[in-house]
Amino acid sequence: MENEHDPQEHIEDNGIDVGVSQISWETWESTPHERSRSWFIIASIIGAVLLVYAIAIGNYLFAVIVLMMGIILLINNLKHPDRLHVHVTDAGIVVGHHFYDFKDIKDFSIIYEPPEIKILYVDFNSVLEPLLVLPLDDVDPNEVREALLPYTFENLDREEETLTDMVRRMYKL
Repeated sequence: MENEHDPQEHIEDNGIDVGVSQISWETWESTPHERSRSWFIIASIIGAVLLVYAIAIGNYLFAVIVLMMGIILLINNLKHPDRLHVHVTDAGIVVGHHFYDFKDIKDFSIIYEPPEIKILYVDFNSVLEPLLVLPLDDVDPNEVREALLPYTFENLDREEETLTDMVRRMYKL
């Protein structure tokens, strides 16, 4: 995780200049988890029990959802996550090959409780755009905050990671 702070570097996304890099780092596309054999056995038992329960009560939609969750977990386990480059520029945020313009960003917040929780949340003006969650890994959160503050607001009300992220981290999903 190397912090590549080069204020002269212009970043291009699909051949389009998206500004001068303020700070950049690499992060995982999704958190890689080391799951033990017992994790898979317990997850399979829970899935089977939920599937039998759904069929027993005649809730076939729930049965389909349980099956879909099992398939998604299996596919995610077989696919290894990629490393993504994150750049905060003077025009927006570049994550991999996606550019988020500052005019579309409502606010950001940083949740930093090392060693487990080091997250940048980016919220958008559009309700159709989901909350962007970027792990900070080894980058200094104060440098990220300083790079973002001239362009967007900081949400100081968000003091904890989202429930979804907490469950995902605790159960290695």
